Amino acid sequence: MSNESISSNSQTDWQRLDAMSDEDIDLSDCPEITPELFAKATVRRGLPAAKNKAQVTLRIDSDVLEWFKSQGRGYQTQINTLLRAYMEAHR
Repeated sequence: MSNESISSNSQTDWQRLDAMSDEDIDLSDCPEITPELFAKATVRRGLPAAKNKAQVTLRIDSDVLEWFKSQGRGYQTQINTLLRAYMEAHR
């Protein structure tokens, strides 16, 4: 491990960045946000729960439920997010 100190001086050319327009920014290495990509996004945990949620009993295929559960904590929130995205896309 090196004992060299890390410089706290920014090497960013802020004046050049401030002068750039949106068209000057190269986004070729940034993927377009598609519904599929959005569906795979991680929902931030620790946010206050929405007060307008309703508890329901929903019958879904067991393999679908197991797949969501295999994604880890927050699978119910993921299901809700996907249903909301579908609802918004079909309004």
